[in-house]
Amino acid sequence: MKIYKTFILLFCSATLFTACNDALDLEQQGRESVGQLETLEDFEGRWAKLYAGLIVGGQDGGDGNADIQGIDGGFSNYGRLFWKLQELTTDEAIIGWNDGTIKDLHWQTWTPENEFIAAMFARIGYQITLCNSVVRDFTDGAISGAQLSASEAERVRSFVTDARFLRAYSYYHGLDLYGSFPFTTENTAADGSELPAFITKEDLFNYIESELIAIIGDLPSGQAVEYGRISQGAAQMLLAKLYLNSEVYTGVDRYADALTQINAVIGQGYEIADVPYSNLFLADNDSNGAQEEFIWTLNYDGANTQTYGGTTFLSHAAVGGTMDPSNYGLDSGWGGIRVTPEFVELFDGEENSADGRENFYTDSQNKSIADVGRFQDGFAVVKFQNITSNGLPGFNLEFVDTDMPVFRLADAYLMYAEAVLRGGGGSRATAVGYINELRERAHGGATFANISDSDLTLEFILDERARELHWEGHRRQDLIRFNQFSTNGIWEWKGNVQSGITTPAFRNLFPIPLSELNLNSNLVQNPGY
Repeated sequence: MKIYKTFILLFCSATLFTACNDALDLEQQGRESVGQLETLEDFEGRWAKLYAGLIVGGQDGGDGNADIQGIDGGFSNYGRLFWKLQELTTDEAIIGWNDGTIKDLHWQTWTPENEFIAAMFARIGYQITLCNSVVRDFTDGAISGAQLSASEAERVRSFVTDARFLRAYSYYHGLDLYGSFPFTTENTAADGSELPAFITKEDLFNYIESELIAIIGDLPSGQAVEYGRISQGAAQMLLAKLYLNSEVYTGVDRYADALTQINAVIGQGYEIADVPYSNLFLADNDSNGAQEEFIWTLNYDGANTQTYGGTTFLSHAAVGGTMDPSNYGLDSGWGGIRVTPEFVELFDGEENSADGRENFYTDSQNKSIADVGRFQDGFAVVKFQNITSNGLPGFNLEFVDTDMPVFRLADAYLMYAEAVLRGGGGSRATAVGYINELRERAHGGATFANISDSDLTLEFILDERARELHWEGHRRQDLIRFNQFSTNGIWEWKGNVQSGITTPAFRNLFPIPLSELNLNSNLVQNPGY
């Protein structure tokens, strides 16, 4: 059962937290009264909001009654903001809109006053606040004092484990995007009377690692009981990503540890879906076979998760020009996001590639982008669609049914190969086998595009990750790890120059928003800003 079937009905009635601001200060308020926890539904409503906070931008349909004030609820959606920072800043995506400073993301000219960077910072802090509240309030005393059966009490205890994982997940985003993050836990004063402490990136790394190690044994193995809920595989995958990027975060090589966790993920029983690649991003990807590959998803549903973020954004914003929205199960196209020519060139044959992961729409589209504001400059991408594998539209043409894979087995396979190449151990032959399994699926089962050991290089892995995982929120992190994001790597309109230029290395991290520095004297601005 998709977890959202319960949480959307529950979280709206729970007493929640609010972040508010004046002129995009995005200041988080103190903790409000949470009321008495008496029944399982009381606990479920609070727990459900932790997942909902990653999916919807507010407490009403269409991201209304926004969690983060001072910016539109749809714009301040966690998934939409995260995607913009991880993808619009790279060769995988460019947007034609003039919303505030959004174009500065692709140009890599952002400042500490960029509203999207500030909103992501606030959204992460809000999510951590929600998680802290669950860990703080779901105590053994609260559980024993409520009207719960033994099985219900055990279920509530599992909610605390979820909260600790989701808190670690948001802190991981804080570490990756900003280098550090204001640090609070369940032991921080609940009334907001103390300013969040500054924590070094090394200490934050260690905290995330320790939390994940502590909870893995308390999570279910294999596919989670409830589709969309975390399991051991999700925690192991997050640890693997932490270790794979450790040299970036802390200067310490942890590739061997990354390989240990990747092997643990692979051993959980997930399978590369024996369906066309496109099935992974359709409206029925929870049931068309693609789900066998998913380690953790954020679940979208046109009836219950009515948000303008996530896959609703990725479906609508990718349609424009001569594209017919009805072909993709949509009521309209928003004409926003396309790809750069450098990304197109990663595919043999470009728009005529035999690789099934090549999903470009080219009718009346120019490969090169002369005018960033013109949708038909730049190839469009048809990846996330509100159409089922049977060709039927989703339940709602405005809000899509397509789930967003956070972690999937294909990513673990590519991470395995990279860890091997970076000296983490493992087997080159196994790595080649994993990659060829992905390439055979991409080529309809044919083996003509398979690689051999001599093809297995770090440069190949970076390009293959783009072909397999584009638009899934990995590209910025990948480019930084491969030293291709700022001082190296050029694509159209990087640096606000059509031909592209390099940018200073300090842009590997986003700035601490000026509004946050004004609110919290404990914070330290990142170098270069």
